[in-house]
Amino acid sequence: MTNERTPPAFAATAGPAYTPPMYAIAISLFVTACVFIGGLSGLLLHPKLPQSHLTRETQDVVRLGIGMLSVLASLVLGLLIATAKGSSDTTDRDVRSYAADVIVLAETLRDYGADAATPTSLLRQFTTETLHDIWPEGGAAPALADPRTGQTLEHVREAIRALRPVDAGQQWLQDQALTLVTSLLRQRWQLIEHQGPNVRPVVLVILVSWITVIFASFGLNAPRNATVVVAFMVCSMAIGGSVFLIIEMDNPFQGALQIPRAPMANALAQMQ
Repeated sequence: MTNERTPPAFAATAGPAYTPPMYAIAISLFVTACVFIGGLSGLLLHPKLPQSHLTRETQDVVRLGIGMLSVLASLVLGLLIATAKGSSDTTDRDVRSYAADVIVLAETLRDYGADAATPTSLLRQFTTETLHDIWPEGGAAPALADPRTGQTLEHVREAIRALRPVDAGQQWLQDQALTLVTSLLRQRWQLIEHQGPNVRPVVLVILVSWITVIFASFGLNAPRNATVVVAFMVCSMAIGGSVFLIIEMDNPFQGALQIPRAPMANALAQMQ
């Protein structure tokens, strides 16, 4: 009934594709290079343009168009950051609520008495498996949808339903335990469905294209000196850093900004 197992390899587990830790860094460096090259292109293109393309009237029209594009890019960039941050915060709250329900269920089963030893053992096994699924060791891919972990939680519910209360107090505790394990089943699927990503790659591609055009226009009107080149580099790195934050926060169970495992680890420690 307990179906004990060691943490498996998760290569064939269902769920979204694993995002390697270097993925966000590579994308942010690529974005930095695109934006910086856009600025340099403007600097190099300026002396090659005919004089008729550099009149004050032409520059005013370009500034108006780029100003509108800058507003759009700023709005989209802010929206993407807010979306990724909201996704990360929501997942963090879900994990903490998940861990709290595990602790309350364990306390409820403990209050039930020695007859609840089987569901208690299964709940401990489920918590251990969940830790290995979401925060695997050795750089493996997270596997929230591991079916064997889901089966363990189903076994917890079956074991609770199999209890035979001898008085009203145990009956109430059994009802509470069934409510909690049903909540855990629902929250587990919510975590699976909300694990991301929520930001579509095409949106990032369009945004980076806009910003590259904006920097190219800056280069057209900028003097050709080292200070301008350094300024373009710093600004390009800032844009790349913002994209890095978007990708990292949009994948809450991976990378440098992943959700901490402390709540689930504390839940397991409470059951030891």
